[in-house]
Amino acid sequence: MKSNVLGVLAGIATGAVLGVLFAPDKGSKTRKKIKNKSIEAKESLKEEFDGFLDTVSKKYETLVKNGEEVLEKGKKEVKETVNSKA
Repeated sequence: MKSNVLGVLAGIATGAVLGVLFAPDKGSKTRKKIKNKSIEAKESLKEEFDGFLDTVSKKYETLVKNGEEVLEKGKKEVKETVNSKA
C-alpha cells in the first residue's frame, strides 16, 4: 500500500516537472519552478516516509507487547501444568 502511495507521489512530481519543462517560460524561471517543485516533492515524500516509519514502529511495538503477553501466558500455563502433576 505504501509503495502505491510513493509511486503516485513520484508520478505527480514527475508530471509537475515535465509540465514546467514544457511550459513556455524563460530558462531562469523554469529552473526556479523545477527547484521549487523538487523541494515540495522532497518534503511530501519525507512526510509520507515519516508516517510509514511511525506505522511500522507502532506495529512493531504492538507485536513485541503481544509476544511478551503470549510468552508470559505460556510460562504460567507450564507452571500450572507442572504443579498439578506434582
